[in-house]
Amino acid sequence: MDEIIEHLLIEEQQLQFTGFNEDTAWQIGSWLVEYAIQNELPITIDIRRGEQQLFHASRPGTCADNDEWVKRKVRLVNRFGHSSFYLGQLLKSEGKSIEEKFLLPESEYAPHGGCFPNILKGTGMVGTICVSGLAQADDHKLVVQAISHYLEGL
Repeated sequence: MDEIIEHLLIEEQQLQFTGFNEDTAWQIGSWLVEYAIQNELPITIDIRRGEQQLFHASRPGTCADNDEWVKRKVRLVNRFGHSSFYLGQLLKSEGKSIEEKFLLPESEYAPHGGCFPNILKGTGMVGTICVSGLAQADDHKLVVQAISHYLEGL
């Protein structure tokens, strides 16, 4: 379990942006939509800078529940500055719920994979990229893949 947690922290150190704006969100969001179409994935995609939603799309097979999952994952990442998957794995390793460890209701904060912090090198977290609709590990992997694809193209 410690290896997973360590790996997730390394991802956050490696997957950092030199800038993040509306065009960045569009490029990453559009890539995610195309990937979802090609692979027939039922996902909701949400990209934010601070509180501003810069990109949002839902594919067939999703519903309003996915939007609620996005809100809960984003709220968690904004609160702690780490990926929602990292926080879920951390809690799992300690055998605690989010309510036990942080006194936060899971109805408001979702420690489940799929939301990743947008981190600017030398600045810190400026937003989030979130996917909902797959198994939590797959949601997380897809966001990491999208960020990696974008950063490799720079």
